Amino acid sequence: MNYSPVLIVFVRTPYLGTVKKRLAAGVGAFAARRIYFDLASKLIATVSRCTPWQTILSVTPNAAVSHGRNWPPGLRKIPQGYGDLGERMERTFLQFPNQPVAIIGSDIPGISNKHIQNAFAVIRSSDFVFGPSPDGGYWLVGVRVGNLARGLFQNIRWSSEFALTDTLKNTGLRRVELIEELNDIDNVEDLNQWGAQRS
Repeated sequence: MNYSPVLIVFVRTPYLGTVKKRLAAGVGAFAARRIYFDLASKLIATVSRCTPWQTILSVTPNAAVSHGRNWPPGLRKIPQGYGDLGERMERTFLQFPNQPVAIIGSDIPGISNKHIQNAFAVIRSSDFVFGPSPDGGYWLVGVRVGNLARGLFQNIRWSSEFALTDTLKNTGLRRVELIEELNDIDNVEDLNQWGAQRS
C-alpha cells in the first residue's frame, strides 16, 4: 500500500474566455488568460521540482488531459470530471483513499514548497488541514487519507466569505489544523494588492 503524500493542483486549461472571469471583467479576456497561465505555470514549477510528494495536475475540461499542451509533459494528469467544485474535489481525494492528499488552486502567487511541507507535516497528527485565504475561502485543503474527504464539501457556499466556515462544519469532531493564510488572484483588487506587495 502506498502512503506517500500526493499534491493535486487544480488547473483550468487556459482557453480564451474560460479562465478568471471575474478578473477578465476588469482587465479583459486576453490579459486574464495571460495572467492566469503565468501564475499557474510558475506555481506548478515551484511545487513539482525535487519534492518528497507526487505532484499531479487535475485538469478541466476533461479532454485537455489527453491533448492539452499547456502544462509540463512530465507530470501525471487526471480529469476533474463534472459537477461543482466540491464534487470534483471529493472525487479527486477518493482516488487516493489511503494516502495523505492535499489540493491547491493554481493562482496562488505567494506559495512556496515550505507551505506544502508544512501542510503535510500537520496532517501526520491531524485529520484535515486548511490554508485560509483572506476572502473567506481557502487556498489548500488536505486530508490525512483521501477517504476522509467523503462528504466534506456538502452545502458549501463557494466563491463566498463562508466557504471555509461551511467546510469546517462538515469536519465534525475530527482534528483540524489551519496553516498560513495566502492570497489567490480572483479579481482586479487581488491583482492590484499582489502588485503592491511585490513593489
